[in-house]
Amino acid sequence: MANPNGTTLHPSIFILIGVPGLEDLHIWISIPFCTIYIFSLLGNCLLLVIIKTEPSLHQPMYLFLAMLAIADLVVSSTTLPKILTIFWFNNGYINIDACLAQIFLVHSVSSMESGFILALSFDRYVAICNPLRHSVILTNRVIAKIGLGVVVRGAVLLGPHPFLLKWLPYCGTNIIAHTYCEFMALAKLACADTSSRRAYSLTVAFLTAGVDLVLIVVSYILILCTVFRFPSKEARLKSLGTCSSHICVILVSYTPAFFSFLTHRFGHSVAPHIHIIIANIYLLVPSMFDPIIYGVMTKKIRERALRIFFPRCTQALS
Repeated sequence: MANPNGTTLHPSIFILIGVPGLEDLHIWISIPFCTIYIFSLLGNCLLLVIIKTEPSLHQPMYLFLAMLAIADLVVSSTTLPKILTIFWFNNGYINIDACLAQIFLVHSVSSMESGFILALSFDRYVAICNPLRHSVILTNRVIAKIGLGVVVRGAVLLGPHPFLLKWLPYCGTNIIAHTYCEFMALAKLACADTSSRRAYSLTVAFLTAGVDLVLIVVSYILILCTVFRFPSKEARLKSLGTCSSHICVILVSYTPAFFSFLTHRFGHSVAPHIHIIIANIYLLVPSMFDPIIYGVMTKKIRERALRIFFPRCTQALS
């Protein structure tokens, strides 16, 4: 879609090229990507089944975890099937409406993931700092309101993103140097001033993931202050142990996001394919590791999973 006359264009089709500079290695790169998708689907679906079928898991932490699992499934299923078609069949064509829908889902549901991680932090804060009122504060109605609030926040704040890009003039090319449609990647193709649109996107990112991270840090400072006032070492270790899986999820979710932000803002000499790989890690890897972390480190989930896969062994042990 060359534009020799310099006229503005409103393309109906964009072309995703995958990882720029590593096109010859796409088939090999697809192996870990496909593995991530399979583990993400199996892990999150199994987690949802376990929480649904085990009455003892119908508690605030596990309900928030189920919401996070659904968000992880949406993010991975929104992006990875198309990424694999690029790697396997060299088919990067995507309709503009599908591209804009992907942008909305990727950004809005990613903000929801951050919100659910914050909700899990609030649950741990109440459970440790105010345990006698945990069931009174986090009732099913409150849990539903928190979940709905996180979803509405993501949908409302990120809803304008597709419309900010829809009618921009794109001059010269419709090729997106990325594995999926992303707001900044598409904005860079426009031949109009997009500074206000980029400022809005960065502001929304701060109001969602940025504020969430600050509140998570504050909640854990309060948790640590409470835990270190416990009289016995055993009580302190037990309380911190209940937070271990959530802390691992925070690290898995926010560390790649932090590196992605740094490379985009300050890593101007970093090769484009490094930017793309980091962006994919930030988006896709947490959806695979979240159910693994909670499955391995949470006793109730681990025991329920063992009863599903090894019923005879668990019966013999009991």
